[in-house]
Amino acid sequence: MDLRARIRDLYVSNPETSRMVEDIKQLARSLKGQDLKIMDFCGTHEWTITSYGIRTLMPENVELIAGPGCPVCVTPGHYVEGLVRLSLEGVNVITYGDAFNLPSLRGSKPKSLAEAKAMGGRVLVVYSFLDAVKEALKRRSEEHVFFAVGFETTMPATAEPLHGGIVPPNLTILSAYRLTPPIMRHLLENARDIRIDGIIAPGHVSAVIGSRAWEFLVNEYGVPTVVSGFEPVDVLLSILSILKCKARGRPALVNEYGRVVRPEGSLRAKMVIDKVFKTYDSYWRGIGVVRSSGAVFKEEFEDYNASLKYGIKETTDFSDVLPGCRCGEVTLGKAKPTECPLFMKVCTPENPYGPCMVSSEGTCRIWAENLPAVLDEL
Repeated sequence: MDLRARIRDLYVSNPETSRMVEDIKQLARSLKGQDLKIMDFCGTHEWTITSYGIRTLMPENVELIAGPGCPVCVTPGHYVEGLVRLSLEGVNVITYGDAFNLPSLRGSKPKSLAEAKAMGGRVLVVYSFLDAVKEALKRRSEEHVFFAVGFETTMPATAEPLHGGIVPPNLTILSAYRLTPPIMRHLLENARDIRIDGIIAPGHVSAVIGSRAWEFLVNEYGVPTVVSGFEPVDVLLSILSILKCKARGRPALVNEYGRVVRPEGSLRAKMVIDKVFKTYDSYWRGIGVVRSSGAVFKEEFEDYNASLKYGIKETTDFSDVLPGCRCGEVTLGKAKPTECPLFMKVCTPENPYGPCMVSSEGTCRIWAENLPAVLDEL
């Protein structure tokens, strides 16, 4: 089904969504003279917006921009370089599929775990941390490292087995976990060249940390914020809620995803995260150091810290930013993928060059896989 047919079926033929679209347009008209930028902060939200043509429905004065919703995209290349070395030295490196093709540093060879595996490196792709635990239990005489990439959504899956004491000593973890509220604070405090008038907050993350975790966006920065689900109707409702706040002149926090997200989040998940991890000032690829945005193991779990065991250190010299790649700007909503000179030329889903094209949650990857819809929107 082409984009126009999809839009007709979803928004024109459906009275409920059609009414929402008209309400959005009417509210936008009442805000004439105001050009509004609404940022979605989740790769899945960006996929919904792009693949369902939601940008084509927006009034001229409402722009939807993608934010830092892809954990793989901001994972430091120095981690990959260290893991590539370990895999070639006989250590079993275990990771998720999205990190398999993540490039490391400029000029490094091999440049990814995929290339390392092709050269004989010991690399295994799994679906969960428990799969890594099973692999380590099967081969107790061998060393294993799990490459833990993600936001708060995936942290409990690692923290719970560690807290429960079921992780064998021959399995260590390289924590590349990054925390989402700190990056939004960083963005709002440092985004001098971009204005954000509303935020669509991530639903999966909020299921763990709770909708209240975003109150600071409203209270401290005056930005209307909606915790949203992932269906097109969820996104439309979220946009409508933000425009209502703008029309009233009063920012608010709205939990549109109340069927999943509680104000307090998951108390169990937050408890095990707090038991296992502590925060530190961490480097985000293409962005820089963000205060209290990384998660590293507390002292009682340091035996499982692969960074300490193998000397894989995080540096902040931007040597992992590849020449010509604008992924950092795309991640912060400062540039569209189509404004990168490498997009769909040097950098494609089949041959990703920058990290934003590697992950299924990367904005460049999403735009590339929905290119007809993107071109229609532009």
